Amino acid sequence: MREDRPDGNRKALFFFCVGEGYDHVSRLVFDKVVELFQPVELGISLDGYPVTEYVDDKGDSFCFMRQEMLVSYDFRRYLPFLREHFLDLDLAAEVNWHEGANAPDRVITVHTVGDVDAGVFTPAVPGYMRNLLHAMEEERVRAGIDDFRVVTEATHWTGTFKGQDPHLLDRFPVPMLDIEIGSTPSSWEDTAAVEVLAKSLVRAFSSSVKLFNILCVGGIHFERSFSEAALNTGFPFGVSHILPNQWIVSGDYASGEGFNKLRNAASSISGGVDAVAYHEGIKSPFRDQCRRLGEEL
Repeated sequence: MREDRPDGNRKALFFFCVGEGYDHVSRLVFDKVVELFQPVELGISLDGYPVTEYVDDKGDSFCFMRQEMLVSYDFRRYLPFLREHFLDLDLAAEVNWHEGANAPDRVITVHTVGDVDAGVFTPAVPGYMRNLLHAMEEERVRAGIDDFRVVTEATHWTGTFKGQDPHLLDRFPVPMLDIEIGSTPSSWEDTAAVEVLAKSLVRAFSSSVKLFNILCVGGIHFERSFSEAALNTGFPFGVSHILPNQWIVSGDYASGEGFNKLRNAASSISGGVDAVAYHEGIKSPFRDQCRRLGEEL
C-alpha cells in the first residue's frame, strides 16, 4: 500500500475470473469495461491473459486482470504475481457474483476484505469504498433500474471458505474490496446492472473529502443501518470494515484476545476511527468492548 497521494498518481487493480463456472458477473463486466474504456495492454500476463490499463483524464490508473480462478479461491497461487507487480497499489478489488440461500436479490454490493473470526483485516480506505458506493448509486439511478439496491456487506474473505490461510493477506498489504452483483442468475446477467458496475469502477478515486470514519460492529450480514450510513449524502460517514454479530460471537470478541481483534480492525482503517458504531442488538459484553476501544481512540 502506498501513502496517500494527490489526484493523478493513484492506481487500482480489478480482478476478473473468466474460468468456466466461476465467471458469473466478472466476464460480463470485463467485456463492458473494454467497450467503455478501451484499456491497453501493460506487457504482463496471468493465466495467458494480458493485464490491461486505463488512465483517466486526471492520470489515475485502473488496471484489469483476468485469471482462470477467483484470486480469493487460490490466493496462495496468485500471491507471488501480485507481490511482484502490484505492491504499489492504492486499491485492489475482485469483481464477483454473490449468492446464498437467504441472500437478498437485485443488489449491487461492496465489502472490505478480512477474516473477522481470525481478526485478520486488510487495510481499509473508507473514501474509496464510499466513492464506489456513491458512484454505483448514481449510475443505478441514471440507468433507471429501480428494482436494484446498492448495499454494503459484512467484511469477509471467501478465501477462508476455500481453505486459504487468512494470514496470507498480510503478505499483500493493499486495501482490498469485493464488488458483486447478487444474488441469482437473472441478476448476475442483468445488462443494466453490469454496466452500472463497470462505469463505477473508474470512479474509485473521484473524491477525497474528509470523512467521519466509523468502525461498524454487530448486526446482520447485509445490515441496512450501515448501508444507509455509507450512502448518506447529508453527512460524510466513512464506512469500511463491518463486523457482523455472527462472527464477533464465533470469534469470541468479548474476550481479551477478542479485544485485540477489534483493535486490529480499527488500526487497519486509514485515517483512523472517529467512532465505533455498534448495533443495538449486540449483547452487553460486546458493547463493553466497543466502549473500551472508543476510549482508546
